[in-house]
Amino acid sequence: MLKTLGAHIKEYKGAALITPVFMVLEAFFEMITPLLMAELVDKGVEAGNMSYIYRIGFLMLVCAVLGLLSGMAAGVTAAKASTGFAKNLRKAMNDNIQTFSFSNIDRFSTAGLVTRLTTDVTNIQNAFQMILRMCIRAPFSLIFAMTAAFIVSSRVASVYLVAILILAVILSMIVRAAMGSFRRVFERYDDLNSTIQENVRSIRVVKSFVREDYEISRMEKAVENIYKLFVKAESIVVLNGPIMQLAINTCILVIAWMGARMIVGGELTTGDLMALLAYCMNILMNLMMLSMIFVMISMSVASGERVCEVLNEKPDIVNPGNPVKEVKDGSIRFDDVDFAYNKSGSGAPVLKDINLDIHSGETIGIIGSTGSGKSSLVNLISRLYDVSQGTVYVGGRDVRDYDLETLRTKVAVVLQSNVLFSGTILDNLRWGNSEATLEECKNACRLSQADEFIENMSDKYDTYIEQGGTNVSGGQKQRLCIARALLKDPKVLILDDSTSAVDTATDAKIRKAFLENIPDVTKLIIAQRISSVESADRILVLDEGRVCGFDTHENLLKDNEIYREVYESQNGNDADFDQAG
Repeated sequence: MLKTLGAHIKEYKGAALITPVFMVLEAFFEMITPLLMAELVDKGVEAGNMSYIYRIGFLMLVCAVLGLLSGMAAGVTAAKASTGFAKNLRKAMNDNIQTFSFSNIDRFSTAGLVTRLTTDVTNIQNAFQMILRMCIRAPFSLIFAMTAAFIVSSRVASVYLVAILILAVILSMIVRAAMGSFRRVFERYDDLNSTIQENVRSIRVVKSFVREDYEISRMEKAVENIYKLFVKAESIVVLNGPIMQLAINTCILVIAWMGARMIVGGELTTGDLMALLAYCMNILMNLMMLSMIFVMISMSVASGERVCEVLNEKPDIVNPGNPVKEVKDGSIRFDDVDFAYNKSGSGAPVLKDINLDIHSGETIGIIGSTGSGKSSLVNLISRLYDVSQGTVYVGGRDVRDYDLETLRTKVAVVLQSNVLFSGTILDNLRWGNSEATLEECKNACRLSQADEFIENMSDKYDTYIEQGGTNVSGGQKQRLCIARALLKDPKVLILDDSTSAVDTATDAKIRKAFLENIPDVTKLIIAQRISSVESADRILVLDEGRVCGFDTHENLLKDNEIYREVYESQNGNDADFDQAG
């Protein structure tokens, strides 16, 4: 874990290395001050030597200024190193997430990734800054103070050793008890983020079903879980304070008692006793600081492990050694294909024994009940997933031979979950082609029948789309997503139930526009309405992951029982066909 995280300090190594130097200097100047104070009292104040008082006073001032400057410099360099480290971690995580295939993404929840990119990285950042500053300063301060105390009086300094040993045992027990609770806290953060994300994204559904009270109770439960764990952990950690205070007061009493007797006996001076009392406070406070550092590090270890899971995740789908950079045409062939979502392919297969041959420019309809494998089938064409067995060919080449960007540009997919991003309509359309002209965008919208509603908007193509496309209807969103896909100038266009929210008349216009304007593009249309696919060149019927029919509408009506039942039920208005699975 340390190696993985440390690799991302990169250009901030200089700041990370110089910070401990400044901290050691600050600790040194702080520790030398009590010694100078003892000298000032013993040889200046008690002797009435004003010139000596001025000279030592000036040295103390110099030490204070140098200590202040060292501390300020350490603060600046530590902040630069820790925030830069956090920046690099977030960038590295995001860069790696962008390489994930769908199967990689399936292993992480969205809320979990958000927590890792935000809360977990912040914990690591704070711990790193604490390590650079306090984790260096506290031990060195402790060593300097103990050394100086033994120089002044080894007999009195032995009191510190006993106190340190007792406190070290007690504080280690406190830290160990708190660690488990802090680890569980970050697991609960995932649940909290998931609840918030789901509630905000689905707020319209929540309100339409008057479920605000239910969502409030869910949120209260998630927050309550974190609250209880934090209270449990903090209740243990706060024991540091009273225990430390007891130790400090006890040490002061013992040292004062011993010191007073030694002063009377002539073994110690008043200035030495003042220095020893100052070192007592310093030693015990540094010990307390170390205990808090261990708590923070234990919290950051849990966060570090979660961040490393994302950084070390290897994409399941990568470019081949010498990728093919051109898709010749839109022909598609499935050759003995099996597919399971389990990474090893050992899970229950979603697709079995798929053999298909689709010619370039054909329009293929795909019908099947929920869970029959329709979406899984088309996801293999653009290599969003890899087959478990067999081969998928596009343009006469195995999809695994292609450069991923080339393949996914030429195989345009409009997924079931249509997503629009915050920005103008034009911004969203240009996701398909960042260089597309306004006229090209308008043409794509004409084909998808999106121009009808865009032209009626006050700002037309400059109309702002809210995050997630909440200010447009489901049908409008689908048509914009289809237009966005067309701007990629694809060889294959896949519509995964992408006209379900569009009325039948508009659906027919879209199909007609495709037939007339992009005849050479292979079109795969998953639909729940047979009316959306009956004019296709051929229709694929899937049942439980197997091909149970692949023919024209007319032939399937005659020869395919499943297709005929669906057709009759829809035409008889008895039922709606299941949504794409």
